[in-house]
Amino acid sequence: MYNEYEIRPLPLSVASCREQVERFLQSNGLRLDAVDYYAGVFKHGDDETILAGGGLQGDVMKCVAVGGALRAEGFSSRLVSHLLSEALGQGFSSVKVFTKPTNEGIFADMGFKTIACGDKAILMENGDGLKNYKAYLQGISAQMGARDDAAATGMAHERAVGGIVMNANPFTRGHRFLIEQASKRCQRLYVIIVREDCSQFSYAERMAMVREGVADLGNVTVMEGSCYAVSSATFPTYFLKERDEGTDTQIDLDLDLFATHIAPALGVTVRFVGSEPLDALTRRYNERMKEELPRRGIDVVEMERLDGISASLVRSRLSEGDFKGAASLVATSTYPYLLGWVATSSLRKELDLTPKPGLVDRHDSGSHADMDYALMAKSIHALRPYLSALAKASATVLDVGRIREIGMDAEKAMLAATGGVNTHRGALFALGLSVSVASFLLHHDGRIDMERMRKETAAVAHQFPTPQQTHGNKVKERHGVGGALDTAREAWPLLFADWLPFYRRQRGDEHAAHKTLLRIMATLDDTNVYYRGGAEAAQRVKEEAERLLNGFTVYGLKDLNTRFVRKNISPGGSADMLALTLFFDSVLPEDLESGTPAQ
Repeated sequence: MYNEYEIRPLPLSVASCREQVERFLQSNGLRLDAVDYYAGVFKHGDDETILAGGGLQGDVMKCVAVGGALRAEGFSSRLVSHLLSEALGQGFSSVKVFTKPTNEGIFADMGFKTIACGDKAILMENGDGLKNYKAYLQGISAQMGARDDAAATGMAHERAVGGIVMNANPFTRGHRFLIEQASKRCQRLYVIIVREDCSQFSYAERMAMVREGVADLGNVTVMEGSCYAVSSATFPTYFLKERDEGTDTQIDLDLDLFATHIAPALGVTVRFVGSEPLDALTRRYNERMKEELPRRGIDVVEMERLDGISASLVRSRLSEGDFKGAASLVATSTYPYLLGWVATSSLRKELDLTPKPGLVDRHDSGSHADMDYALMAKSIHALRPYLSALAKASATVLDVGRIREIGMDAEKAMLAATGGVNTHRGALFALGLSVSVASFLLHHDGRIDMERMRKETAAVAHQFPTPQQTHGNKVKERHGVGGALDTAREAWPLLFADWLPFYRRQRGDEHAAHKTLLRIMATLDDTNVYYRGGAEAAQRVKEEAERLLNGFTVYGLKDLNTRFVRKNISPGGSADMLALTLFFDSVLPEDLESGTPAQ
């Protein structure tokens, strides 16, 4: 009987397939949710009629529906087995499923256990994921409980155990305030960090920010997050920031998981939450929390947030290039991660700038046969944690040995990500050094001043040994120009005297970055150009850039790219300096005294 049917993947990127799946689910009282993979059951020879279907998003089964005839024949198990095999092939050992309460028996017969219940949906799991996470929570709770019992005074209110679940994207002074105030009401406070890695700051970064930001609070324990607390499995619309008809159901499942499993494992009797005046979805979550958790024996304390402070405002100011404004809203433990983000963002802006002459952009690979946009993006992603690590290591002291050590680790990570292709070695040196000095000044002076920045940069750069057998060193020997280290020892004089003021004068021009790149090309002794084409090519690049800058057109950029590719010219040093200029545009105040622009 089963041989009459076949299971086929349905690529939802194809419009006709997507419409077909949507019609099938609608006929079964469901809607198409976000999935990475969807499979349909068809009778052999019939490509139009989906008889059953189901999807996967990561380790979560979704949108599973089986028509009446196949359900009666027990076809559900074959479909679910197919989805389990697909998930297993993707490396997941524990798989969850959203389904209607009426389907609980069907999935239970296939080894799934119900882990959360709501009026309209249940969440079931095949595997020991929740069991293992609870064991981790219970282990930490036992360890902390023994410590707290030894220090207990016996007062009833001091015996309370509190819990907070937070995303901290990034960790702000508001988050610190919430945790500090909650800790005063508890003998032990557990802070669980949302594990889902779809935020502007990664899970590892957010975990580190919070742990460092509350290290002085002895009764606070920052816990590893999981897919069982505010995740794409329990609460997918949270990450879309869109409220729909399924939002309350998802909230109820998430809260049931907390009340049934997480809170008992930790002994939590009160959950703390910050008020939410801006985000309607989070505000609704708080409302449901205050309605549901007290019924389960867990008090809810909602605290007023610090005025004008929110993680979304920090992200907005970063995106606008207002580093000073963003830094004013966060805890000092967050500074290195903001600097790492700005440095990475500067690299990404340079990469995204399109078109560019002889350089990798969204349209082509310029003069680089071994690079493309995707490879450059992978390189930037690999460098980000090391840029933050440089900022963190330099917060108290500018230790050249440590800076070089982290820089070499970053280079290894870059080469591992790119298969050995040197995508950003020059940019890593310039931005790594700048991030280190900026962090030192921010922590010691409370601000980043241009003159102090240049003085400390030169001092640190002079402690670096002169590199041997690099392209820049060879160019210096042959032509007497260039050298990234020599320029750093002078603290990038052209950048502060010319390129940064020039870029800021273009404010409001949609081609400001393009024009600044041309300005840099027209004035920089670019070792990449010298190495590939010699002094004659370097002079020609300067003249071509100056000519195009004086009569700028996008067509001219495209034409220059064509000619550079033909002659294998790539102004990679200029690209690095553009990224560095964009970095300083964000972190330095607008009113800097920059000297006389170079002619």
